[in-house]
Amino acid sequence: MNKGELIAKIAEDAGISKKQAGEALDSFTEAVAKTLKKGDKVTLVGFGTFSVSKRAARTGRNPQTGAAIKIKAKKVARFKAGKELAGKI
Repeated sequence: MNKGELIAKIAEDAGISKKQAGEALDSFTEAVAKTLKKGDKVTLVGFGTFSVSKRAARTGRNPQTGAAIKIKAKKVARFKAGKELAGKI
C-alpha cells in the first residue's frame, strides 16, 4: 500500500474527503517526526512505538573496490509493533 492508497482508505473509513484524509496523514507524520527529532518516543497503544536509536560509527567496505571506509555515527528512527498489531499479522 502506498500513501495514495492509504489516504483513500482513511477517507473511505472515516467518511471524509481525500484532501482532509491527506492533511490528517501529513499532520500525523509531521508530529511524529518533530517528536523523534526532540529525542522523545511516540507510543500508540495497540499499534506500536516510534523511537530514535543511535548507530555507532563503524568500518564498512566499498563493494566495488573492497577498500575499507568509515561510516559515521547517526541517529535512526525505529518502530516496534505493539502486541495487538503483532497478533494481527
